[in-house]
Amino acid sequence: MSFIPHSEADRREMLARVGVSDIRELYDDVPAELILDGDLDIPQALSEWEAVRELVILAEENRSLVCFAGAGQYDHHVPAAVDHIVSRSEFYTAYTPYQPEVSQGTLQSIYEFQTMICELTGMDVANASMYDGPSAAAEAAVMSRAVTRRSRVLAARTVHPHYRKVTDTYLHGLGGRLELVAHGSDGLVDLEALGAALGDDVACFVVQYPNFFGCIEDLEPIAEAVHGAGALLVVVTDPVVQALLRTPGELGADIVVAEGQPFGNAPSFGGPVVGLFAARQKLVRKMPGRIVGATVDMEDRRGYVLTLQTREQQIRREKATSNICTNQGLNALAATVHLSLLGKGGLRDVAESSVQNAHYAWRKLQDLDGVTPLFPDTPFAREFAIGTEENSRSILERGFEAGILAGVSLSRFESLESRDGLLLAFTEKRNRDEIDRLVELLAG
Repeated sequence: MSFIPHSEADRREMLARVGVSDIRELYDDVPAELILDGDLDIPQALSEWEAVRELVILAEENRSLVCFAGAGQYDHHVPAAVDHIVSRSEFYTAYTPYQPEVSQGTLQSIYEFQTMICELTGMDVANASMYDGPSAAAEAAVMSRAVTRRSRVLAARTVHPHYRKVTDTYLHGLGGRLELVAHGSDGLVDLEALGAALGDDVACFVVQYPNFFGCIEDLEPIAEAVHGAGALLVVVTDPVVQALLRTPGELGADIVVAEGQPFGNAPSFGGPVVGLFAARQKLVRKMPGRIVGATVDMEDRRGYVLTLQTREQQIRREKATSNICTNQGLNALAATVHLSLLGKGGLRDVAESSVQNAHYAWRKLQDLDGVTPLFPDTPFAREFAIGTEENSRSILERGFEAGILAGVSLSRFESLESRDGLLLAFTEKRNRDEIDRLVELLAG
């Protein structure tokens, strides 16, 4: 059956009704050189077994690499129980269950997700959830403009370039742009540059903690400067490392966002992922006709049903900052299951193992010729940047042949204004033998 099931008679009748002689006439405004006058250059259809054979051949080209890449996507272990639970039909195929008796389980999982994110970030309210970390950062900037009634948005140059690009795209549609604040030779926000950029028209300042280079920013003086100018502080964080650091909420953040991929969602060519978004409750109340999430009642666990139902009514009646589809709830559920399986102690163990692996690698690289830490005196957690005399892309090519994904090339990101090198990331899955192989690779 044709993809378009209309008969020739149906098509003639529709063309006559709109007053044209043929379908081509509908595209008169399209330049002729852009119109395809023939069949698409694609292979003929295959039978089922032929298609399976072709896919098997393609799959055999895949290679399993020891991964030291990070920059927002991390190779953490996802327990098999996560996929088993989220693949249950009531979760996997659910789509907006309006009946309360059907949606009760969904509301429960959303409540658990929001509670965990609030505890992890030190904030009052959380949503469930955004599409990804960059869109969560962009939403935070949009929310800040709405709450403060100010237009300018500042960001540290050490914020992930992808986060900055997405945020700038959002702001462009609102008639604004993202302004960058420089960092010093230590890889941290230049407080003098920040002070010079702040003004009474700045809505927020976006900073990453730890930042793109892995350096741990000192948030308290940043928060003091930002709040002193009447602006909001938006913090992009690593949710795994956050288990070891003081929460952004403790340090003065007004909104916290993160990429939730490490929780229950394996890296997979850019998606699916889950964006975390948490804020102070007072900001939600200030939103003009908008809400961004449900209130989490930390005092009385039994109050969650009423709380969520009340907020759902507000969502129906008012306008949210964005529209997130049901599928994103599945990713949030995966994160919830993963965090539940780990528990507080388990998450801390994962973070500590990641940090210990990173610092072991750091020590091994100290005396290596041709490799220079970009910020040797600045504290870092599980990720750090090195400058390399050899072209970083050449190193990655050699690594691929050796079965190693040797980090992320800094030359990919012109907006960093950084020398060439590699960003190296470590998770609990890496062992000392693998790290030693990485060091040997970098030694040439």
